[in-house]
Amino acid sequence: MDTTGTTNKRRALPILDSGQIGALKPALADVIEYRKSGLSLNWIVGCPLECGYCVRHLFDNFGMKVPRRLMSDEQAVQALVGHRYFRPHSTPIQLLNRATDPMLPVVKPHLFTVLRALDAQELTNHVLVITRWRVTPEDCAALNSLRHLRVTVLVTHSGIDHQAIEPVESRIAADSLRTLFEHAERYRTVLYWRPIVPGLNDSEAHLHRARELSAYAHATVFTGLFFRQEIADYYQAHGLPLPYQDTARRKIMPKQAEQRILDYFHTSGRSDAPWGALFRKTSCAVAYAHGEADYNGHYGIRELCDICPSEQIARCAGAWVRPDLAQVTADARALGATGPVEIDERAIIVEGLDEPPRYFLQHGYGFQCHDRSKPHHHRLHGRAPIGWPGPAENGTAP
Repeated sequence: MDTTGTTNKRRALPILDSGQIGALKPALADVIEYRKSGLSLNWIVGCPLECGYCVRHLFDNFGMKVPRRLMSDEQAVQALVGHRYFRPHSTPIQLLNRATDPMLPVVKPHLFTVLRALDAQELTNHVLVITRWRVTPEDCAALNSLRHLRVTVLVTHSGIDHQAIEPVESRIAADSLRTLFEHAERYRTVLYWRPIVPGLNDSEAHLHRARELSAYAHATVFTGLFFRQEIADYYQAHGLPLPYQDTARRKIMPKQAEQRILDYFHTSGRSDAPWGALFRKTSCAVAYAHGEADYNGHYGIRELCDICPSEQIARCAGAWVRPDLAQVTADARALGATGPVEIDERAIIVEGLDEPPRYFLQHGYGFQCHDRSKPHHHRLHGRAPIGWPGPAENGTAP
């Protein structure tokens, strides 16, 4: 038996044939997607957990309840390290964060196989693993056995008790968080408090529960709901209460909901960290948990930092360097950028680049990289304007 206690007991998940893969949406069949938090490897699809707000709706994959592989674990590793945007020791990595839960009993043997394969190459990249399922002490031992990777397990906990929206009991995630925190040696664990929806899971009791759980994490991130039209259609078709009248490209985190959270977590007696280890952005929490500066350069979006512990602000300030315009322009042009390239006090601003090359630049420079046509407004970085009164201009107060 290996350190997961499970790998040798279960049959490997079947691999879909070319015809079955061809029937998937191309975006789902593509096992690598570059996201803000990292280069995301998704070689297994299918999940039985049935969270109503799952992003699998966007891939027409919500009906696939039994996980299946798109390729072997070895091929998945090769696809990742051979990807054009992969930088050894630098590019943050996400494993199985799109179309399944990596800690499902049939999935996690494959997760650990890939983790061990990457670790065997002595790669020191950040690796983010997001789960809401059960984590055992044996799983923790397997994570602690990795010698090189900087692994963070983010445990999704919402406290939503509407069974049709989230059938999985939040107690499972809470237990996993405690187990992970208790056994953490080489890895770190983050309370991933999401999705927060006003009127659904932001009561006084929910806030109290989240604060209580935050004591069992190296950091806590809070965030809102990703509510695209495909997800809204699912809610309507199943008679679920619509959380918002409108959909949005970015996550929805209303101003009042954020303020209630900040008020609840604030402790006036801690001048160095009045909100504890509470963060708005995933990479900020991951970096803090490992004692490092944020790899996404959020320090440039200074209003995001007003709740961060002072030691983390100092850490990010020390690492944050405005890059050279000529070098950035050359790199952006090589990736296909059109139009002028600018660098202001917040971000590199480009045109003609999709998210993958922008994130490649962002992670390479540790400096935000924005699309000129999709500006991030003051206090709405990465968020939809729903729930925020009045228009706001980029970099200005609303």
